Amino acid sequence: MDNQIVTGILSYGMSGRVFHAPFIDTHAGFKLHAVTERSQKRAVERYPDIISYNSVEELLADEAIELVIVNTPNHTHFEYAKKALEAKKHVLVEKPFAASSAEAEELFQLGRKNGCKVLVYQNRRWDSDFQSVKSVIESGELGRLIEVNFRFDRFKKDISHKYFKEERLPASGLLYDLGPHVLDQAISIFGRPLSYTKTLGTFRPGSQVDDYFHLHLKYPEGLNVFITSGLLITHPVPSYVVHGTRGSYLKKRTDVQEEQLEKAMSPLDPDYGIEPDGSEGLLATLNDAGQKSLEYKTALKGNYSRLFDAVHQCIRDDQAFPVSEEDILCQLQILENK
Repeated sequence: MDNQIVTGILSYGMSGRVFHAPFIDTHAGFKLHAVTERSQKRAVERYPDIISYNSVEELLADEAIELVIVNTPNHTHFEYAKKALEAKKHVLVEKPFAASSAEAEELFQLGRKNGCKVLVYQNRRWDSDFQSVKSVIESGELGRLIEVNFRFDRFKKDISHKYFKEERLPASGLLYDLGPHVLDQAISIFGRPLSYTKTLGTFRPGSQVDDYFHLHLKYPEGLNVFITSGLLITHPVPSYVVHGTRGSYLKKRTDVQEEQLEKAMSPLDPDYGIEPDGSEGLLATLNDAGQKSLEYKTALKGNYSRLFDAVHQCIRDDQAFPVSEEDILCQLQILENK
């Protein structure tokens, strides 16, 4: 494809290697041009023509680069996104976009001032399990919604070696790690809540930060949305539970993309993003006579490539990006408020 978006990735750690480079490399609308690798130079093993810079500053000085992917530690997102925008580069910023809504506002305004797109990488909108839940909700099969539960649970008792997640830094802790994923999913369907309450907890031995959170979002017509995550959940319950006046839907967190990408599967592989048999969600509905029926629904194909399609369309065709500024400001206002 002519007029590719020349792209640089600020880090070739796990997120750069798994969530970004494979998509930039296989998408016809992008050119994977450069990464930053401070010590080990591994990107060239998979991408022979890539430039590996020793520092963020060197990468940002490369005039060929149009788009910079900011996937550095959480507390540096604002700093590096701002530097990229000042260098007149478009940015795609990992979650959490910033530590506060004030920082987010500053980046959005700087982008407009410099004629640059400021985009947020909320890839979980394109998970197969969430796509399935969203499809059922939007179908109306459940009737008027009463209660929605989104969970993202893990069992990780040990303190992570990633200091920026575990030390008392801006945007640290589980709320800023997994919270942006599930909160964005809720906001993408239901929008800004009328009100909300928040509960945080710290339970792992030696933890300095929250490793449990629960958000209760209240919406019109009495809809209650509950968002929960914990790092000491031994046996997770279904991650998505939705109840309405005419039915319920239960779905486990079964998206396979991260696992496939870790094994170096190409996003172009026909099996990419397809959940294995036995991962179906359970839809229970009532007909007009009050009779209950059960149906197992196969999830839609998960595909993070659609996020990069949206990035390309936004930069080249000036189309609206699906993750709006309003979505991100709403998210951060909930995360930052006590």
